[in-house]
Amino acid sequence: MRRTPWRARLRYQFDKSMAAGPIALIGWLAVISLVVIIAAGLVLALTGIAPDGGEHMSFVEGAWESLMRTMDAGAMGGDIGWPFRGVSLVVTISGIFVFSALIGVLSSGLEEKLDDLRKGRSQVLENDHTIIFNWSPSIFDVISELVIANTSRRRPRIVIMAAKDKVEMEDELADKFENLRNTRIICRSGDPTDLYDINIVNPHTSRSIIVLSPEGDHADSEVIKTVLALVNDPGRRKEPYQIAAEIRDTRNAEVARIVGGKELQLVLADDLISRIVAHSSRQSGLSGVYSELLDFEGCEIYTLEQPELSGKSFGAAVMMYETSTLIGFCDNEGAVHLNPPANRIFLPGERAIIIAEDDAAIKSAAAEMRVDKEAIRAPVTRETKAERTLMLGWNRRGPIIARELSRYVAPGRNSPSPPIRPI
Repeated sequence: MRRTPWRARLRYQFDKSMAAGPIALIGWLAVISLVVIIAAGLVLALTGIAPDGGEHMSFVEGAWESLMRTMDAGAMGGDIGWPFRGVSLVVTISGIFVFSALIGVLSSGLEEKLDDLRKGRSQVLENDHTIIFNWSPSIFDVISELVIANTSRRRPRIVIMAAKDKVEMEDELADKFENLRNTRIICRSGDPTDLYDINIVNPHTSRSIIVLSPEGDHADSEVIKTVLALVNDPGRRKEPYQIAAEIRDTRNAEVARIVGGKELQLVLADDLISRIVAHSSRQSGLSGVYSELLDFEGCEIYTLEQPELSGKSFGAAVMMYETSTLIGFCDNEGAVHLNPPANRIFLPGERAIIIAEDDAAIKSAAAEMRVDKEAIRAPVTRETKAERTLMLGWNRRGPIIARELSRYVAPGRNSPSPPIRPI
């Protein structure tokens, strides 16, 4: 076996140390300075070289004089005697080389660190923050609602991670939001499906996690991969996450539920928006109702326990609220029941679903309110007629909107064709 020459091994070790970064370069410069200072101190101590008219220097004194000339090139201006000047000149030139290289190393290291900060790859050390994965046009609406919801919280933080340049994200956010109130937004660049990148935003101490559907043809698969990485992280926290994920295609919802388990709340965005569009097109003013219920301003939907409702029927419980509205309940198994039968009895531990302006306004009365039955109008029977709906434009939600409309409209008279026909 051929032996490697010691010079080659030495050169290899030197190359490895130089590749370690600025810290290794600073270490080598410190070693060179130390060697020069010690060598100059020994020369002055052993040869007796000293400035003209000066006393013989010891090793310590000679090393000190060399150190001063290494750090300050102007220190040799007052030297007297050519032998001493020659030693000072060598030490000063070595010092100029060392400190010039040191300044270059520090400058490049600082520039590299600033580049890393601009790339958004530094660790996030926030607590109780909200994380948003992926970037999409809907992120601005999500942030707007979070800003309103965070008004009463102390030092709220929103951390965004997406496969997008950090500076671009910050610029777009600055253009969209003039006032974030007390909320601060932190952006990081990375792959939301990569476990290492996910840990940059510190999900273990997060308050909630939102996974948006990114732009592209495989959006749902990326959302599912992100949820899979979060839930199955070997170093994850013991407490369950609060994850809300956006899924476009309802056919992928079951897979997402299997991956996320009880920690995941799915938002079927295309299906939900399509239903709202279809319903709003058939009922004037319905869009205002949706806006009132789904944003953080005005009335909201609360789910909370109301022990005083236990043993009462739903019909009786509805009449116990004057400043809020009971619309359903959540049973002990977590299933939601909206507008159940009036004779359905509330069981202990079941939570009421109530519409109210604020949770502080939810107060039940001791007795049922009186109803003016004369103010109740009888239902009006209307003849079912054929309808015509004009749809302008087309996207992936078009078929869902058409299918939703077909559930409510009647087909044309004496026409075997379907109720909705493309033009």
